[in-house]
Amino acid sequence: MIRLAVRVRREDAEVALAELIALAPSGVEEVDLGDRVEYAIYGAPGELPELPDLEAAAGDALVEISTSEVADDWAERWKAFHEPVQIGPLRVRPPWADGRDGDIVIDPGQAFGTGGHHTTRLCVELLLDLDPGGPLADLGCGSGVLAIAAARLGFGPIVALDFDPLCVEATLENAQINRVEMEVARWDLRTDPAPAAPTVVANLLRPLLLQLRFAEPPDVVIASGLLVAEAQEAADHFSAVHGLSEERRLESGDWAALLLRRR
Repeated sequence: MIRLAVRVRREDAEVALAELIALAPSGVEEVDLGDRVEYAIYGAPGELPELPDLEAAAGDALVEISTSEVADDWAERWKAFHEPVQIGPLRVRPPWADGRDGDIVIDPGQAFGTGGHHTTRLCVELLLDLDPGGPLADLGCGSGVLAIAAARLGFGPIVALDFDPLCVEATLENAQINRVEMEVARWDLRTDPAPAAPTVVANLLRPLLLQLRFAEPPDVVIASGLLVAEAQEAADHFSAVHGLSEERRLESGDWAALLLRRR
């Protein structure tokens, strides 16, 4: 098994990912490296995209391409990185971890998270600040952690959107596993406004957060996917463009999340 990794600048990550998915529809692993993002593809040597195709897909965003051999037991060792996460009253775990009543069970596949990333935890913490109830949109739903957590907290109806078709598939499957009803759809937030919802959770990279448009102005937005150094810029942008004022900011490691409310 070969792991082929492409590293791009963080500000170019969304565009590069969209192009890479077209070359590797079976799944792309994402690794956060701070100011860079690494996307990795696994396969036998003859199954992987050709190097010129990867270079063309990443374009000017490309930082580095590398290949490495992966041990035969990589699939089992990969599971060890996903452990149960406790966030307030909610416990999120992969299906192979020991279970408890009421757990949110998230099968991440090989390209999605189970709630352990700083930005996901921060978003859930800010959701716990809100009075539950009413429609909610999860923009960039990934494996569906935030949408399912919101449903468990009492929000609804819920719509979960992502550009990656594998994320849409994972969210649908995880919603079924957790017996949560929601609408899940593939959506390009770079070209189409987010659907109307009074509460929006957007765990996205900075460039896409700053491009967001809304079919109707939301009352509350939880915005994450931001480095600490990017949080003030995002807060100023949402205030000036969308009329949303920062109510609370949380930080964990190098990451930040904002709770923004309409003035």
